[in-house]
Amino acid sequence: MEIIPAIDLIGGKCVRLSQGDYSSKKEYHDDPLEMAKRFEGAGIRRLHLVDLDGAKAKKIVNADVLQRISAGTSLHVDFGGGIQADAEIEKAFELGAKQVTGGSIAVKNAPLFEAWIKKYGAAKIILGADAKDRKIAVGGWEETTSVDLIPFIKNYVEQGISYVICTDVAKDGLLQGPSVALYQDILKEIPGVKLIASGGVSSVKDLEELEKIGVYGTIVGKAYYEGRVTLEELAAFC
Repeated sequence: MEIIPAIDLIGGKCVRLSQGDYSSKKEYHDDPLEMAKRFEGAGIRRLHLVDLDGAKAKKIVNADVLQRISAGTSLHVDFGGGIQADAEIEKAFELGAKQVTGGSIAVKNAPLFEAWIKKYGAAKIILGADAKDRKIAVGGWEETTSVDLIPFIKNYVEQGISYVICTDVAKDGLLQGPSVALYQDILKEIPGVKLIASGGVSSVKDLEELEKIGVYGTIVGKAYYEGRVTLEELAAFC
């Protein structure tokens, strides 16, 4: 199982939210590049970089941070937040992102997202499938749609998508454990999908449980920043 630390950005700084609520923002004083170097130094290979400003602005805002981390580390960076147009996805790749995560765009402009899958290849595009009560949530999780989660994922897998990040918004940032049953259902319904679990991880035990059910990777954010898991523990999974 891949361990994928998350760096969420507001104003160029590392932050964490709870359940996607911007008013719950907690800022961490570490420079994002230094944080990324710490992960790299522990043997971690991947990084999930989220432009929360971009998610609101519908365009990349923290471009300089993406560029600095891509140039300053060898981490495999997947980048999301504000990728809503051809110019923005091109910019993300030019700045050094290895993969781009599309969430809202996959719901609100499916033809464009499908065109990206064809143009860049499924290995470079991650489907962001975030959910509240198993319904897709978009726009920085401020809007819940009527779209059912599992059929939504299945549709894009049939079109070639292989990587899917699924966050249960109800779990995110609360350190109360991940949505294991939800991920089991996804893996049962869509065998072979490279499912990346996100939200709720609070301990090594949670990571072990997710590894046991067969997820491809797990995003770890607040659990690390709040000292619930150590770099050494995360590195052990790599």
